[in-house]
Amino acid sequence: AGTDDIDKTIDTALEAGFRHIDTAYGYKNEEAIGKSLKRWFDSGKIKREELFIVTKLPSTGNRAEDVEKYLKQSLENLQMTYVDLYLIHKPIGYFPELDKHGKHVPDPSTDHLSIWKAMEAQVDAGRARSIGMSNFNARQVKRVWENARIKPANNQVELNLFFQQKELVAFCKALDVTICAYSPLGSPGMRIKKNKGDPSKQVATISPLPSQRIEMPLTDPVVLKLAEKYKKTPSQILIRHSIQRGVVVIPKSNNPERLKQNIQVFDFTLSPEDVYELDFLDRGEKCRSYEPRETMSKSELEHPENPRKDPY
Repeated sequence: AGTDDIDKTIDTALEAGFRHIDTAYGYKNEEAIGKSLKRWFDSGKIKREELFIVTKLPSTGNRAEDVEKYLKQSLENLQMTYVDLYLIHKPIGYFPELDKHGKHVPDPSTDHLSIWKAMEAQVDAGRARSIGMSNFNARQVKRVWENARIKPANNQVELNLFFQQKELVAFCKALDVTICAYSPLGSPGMRIKKNKGDPSKQVATISPLPSQRIEMPLTDPVVLKLAEKYKKTPSQILIRHSIQRGVVVIPKSNNPERLKQNIQVFDFTLSPEDVYELDFLDRGEKCRSYEPRETMSKSELEHPENPRKDPY
């Protein structure tokens, strides 16, 4: 998104009541977010301590000696002295240099334990209030957790109605590691692109041919039925379902109306029967949108820290 779009999105989000802002060095929008938030701080409408700001260490910085450098750069971009949560963005580390095809090559020497010690040093220095990881599997979380002086606070992963990650959620909860769901609506934009279609014309309930459907959580018949029952939007049903599972959700939207709707989920509760019905719509790994196994390179698949080597 451009700077103007980010300004508009931040304004709409803060006015609607959002206080958790998720970014990353790799998203290349920290500077624009920093400028938008500074405008709010300078106006006195909001204080820094009222917000929960999350950013992430890029995978090209997945080595102990790079952690401080990248966090300091992120803080400079955001015009802040600390973040509330700093995450290791991906378990696989990459070399910063590009190869002859213009791509970053995986660094097989990625060492989560040495990176974690450098992450802990950022908490000691006051640059991060808490630390965690993103896209890590259970084994990777456990190894860090067992060796950590400062325990991981959070694991941010892809999670939605069709890809509920039940085993990983239960495992992390047992260790007091919260789960934050990115793409909690099932990445509708990505699915449409992938299927070269338009879900408004191919809603799951009305398309006669299965081959013409774009199957998405937002258009699932059970979700549409519950949206009708609770007089809520399909997005609100999906967000509420994750919240009732004890999962933090960060739905992404640049649409002002949808942004406002996404936070209006605290005035109703799904019944246990309805939660149960939604729980049964999980389809597992085949509904992963981001970096499924088939899109990974040979060197990523063979990397010692490839998170897909384990079932969860």
